[in-house]
Amino acid sequence: MWYEILPGLSLMAVALMIPGLATIQIHKFTNGGKEKRVARVPWQWYLMERDRRVGGTGHYFDSKVKPYFEREN
Repeated sequence: MWYEILPGLSLMAVALMIPGLATIQIHKFTNGGKEKRVARVPWQWYLMERDRRVGGTGHYFDSKVKPYFEREN
């Protein structure tokens, strides 16, 4: 019947999702816990360059302000 295709379909869906999810996790690991930013238009590129300059570290994913849970009291 029609339901016999469900195991194969679910296996294919999982196999197709693994590369995309792995890429997201690799980008988070390499960019200091933040997702990779993509500049599709010049304005977005300008903002990434601004963040790189203002951050002071030369990386657009580093910020001057630490998140609340990392601050020392």
